[in-house]
Amino acid sequence: MADYFSAPFARRVSVGVDVGGVTVGGGAPVVVQSMTNTDTADVDATVAQVAALARAGSEIVRITVDRDESAAAVAKIRDRLDKLGVPVPLVGDFHYIGHKLLADHPDAAKALAKYRINPGNVGFKDKKDRQFAAIVETAIRHEKPVRIGVNWGSLDQELLTRLMDENHANGAPLTATQVMHEAIVQSALLSAQMAEDIGLARSKIILSAKVSQVQDLIAVYAMLARRCDHALHLGLTEAGMGSKGIVASAASMGILLQQGIGDTIRISLTPEPGGDRTREVQVAQELLQTMGFRRFLPVVAACPGCGRTTSTVFQELAAKIQADIRKNMPAWREKYPGVESLQVAVMGCIVNGPGESKHADIGISLPGTGETPAAPVFIDGKKAATLRGDRIAEEFEAMVSAYVESRFGSGGERPRFRPPSD
Repeated sequence: MADYFSAPFARRVSVGVDVGGVTVGGGAPVVVQSMTNTDTADVDATVAQVAALARAGSEIVRITVDRDESAAAVAKIRDRLDKLGVPVPLVGDFHYIGHKLLADHPDAAKALAKYRINPGNVGFKDKKDRQFAAIVETAIRHEKPVRIGVNWGSLDQELLTRLMDENHANGAPLTATQVMHEAIVQSALLSAQMAEDIGLARSKIILSAKVSQVQDLIAVYAMLARRCDHALHLGLTEAGMGSKGIVASAASMGILLQQGIGDTIRISLTPEPGGDRTREVQVAQELLQTMGFRRFLPVVAACPGCGRTTSTVFQELAAKIQADIRKNMPAWREKYPGVESLQVAVMGCIVNGPGESKHADIGISLPGTGETPAAPVFIDGKKAATLRGDRIAEEFEAMVSAYVESRFGSGGERPRFRPPSD
C-alpha cells in the first residue's frame, strides 16, 4: 500500500528558487508562507509578529515596505530576528516606489531575502519599464530572487484594454472574464521575460497571479502552469474572514495542488478583531497535511459527536490535546525527530471509539451516554489501560507525553508495533 504522505500524482516541473535558504519549486516540498500586518516601521511589533509566524511554522514571511520609515527598519528587523535565533527569510512587498526605496536603503535591499514586484503598479506609462528594470537590477546586484506578483485588483490596464480591443476586433470570441484571465497570465509572463532579458536568471523568478474568486484562481493558474516552468506562488488575493476564507482557500488551492500546480502557498485570511495572525499559517499547514503532501503536526482524530455523546468530555479533551501539541511542537521538533507523524485519537463512545483508537498510535475511547464510566486506552493497536474517575484527561495527557518520549526520544522515530487485527 502506498504511503499516504507520498504525492499520488506527478508534480509540475518547475525551476527551483533559493529564498534565503528555503527552496521554492524544483520538486521541493510546498513551502508555507505568511505576511505581517504590523507597521514595518514599528520594529518591536514587526519582530514580535514575524517571530510568532515563524514559530507557528511559516517558512517565509513577507513584510510591507511602503515608505522610507519602513525601509529604514528592515535591516534592524533582520538583525533583531537573527539575535533571537529566528532565521526565517524576509520578503519585501513593494508597490509604486519600490525602485526608489531599494536605491535609497541599500541595507534593506541586502537584508531582504526576496523582493515582490506588482507589474500593475510598479510604474505607469513611460516610467513603468524603467522602474521595473531598476528593481530587477537591484535584485541582480544583491543576488536576490524576485516574485512577480500580478493581482487582478491592480492589473495593467493598458494590457487589458489592448486585449479587449483585439478580442472585439476578432468578433469577441472570448468572454470578458476569459480576456481578463489572459491579461493576468500575459502580465506575469511578459514581466518574467523582461526580467530575464535584463539579466535575472530564471532560477531567481517566482510568479503569482492572484484573484479573489475560486473558479478564477483555478482557471488562471491552470493557464499559467501550462505556459511556463517558473516556480508558482499560490493564493487568493483576499480569501475572506473565518470559515469563508478557509473554505475558499482550501477549495481553490486544493484543486490546484492535486493537479501538481503550486510551489508555495499563502492563506490570506482576514483576521478576526483581535485575532491571531498565525491562524493563516495553521490553515496552510492543515491544508497540506490533510491532502497528504507534508507533515507538520501530529494528527488528532476526534469524534464529531452525536446523540450517544451528550457529555462534552471528549470535545474538551480533544481540544486540550490539540492545543498542547501545538504548544509543544517547537520544542518537540528539536527533541523528538519524526514526532509530526504521531496519530492520536480521542473518541466519544463505544461504536467507533475502540476501532479508531486501535488505528491511531495512541487513542482513548471515552464512555458515551449510558455506557460504563470507563475509558480504554490503546497504544500501538493494543489495549494498554482503562482510565476511570475525575482525572481521565490528565492521565491520558501524561500517557501521550510518555508515548512521545518512548517512541521518538533518543535519536528519532522507531517503527510502531502493529498487532494483527482482533
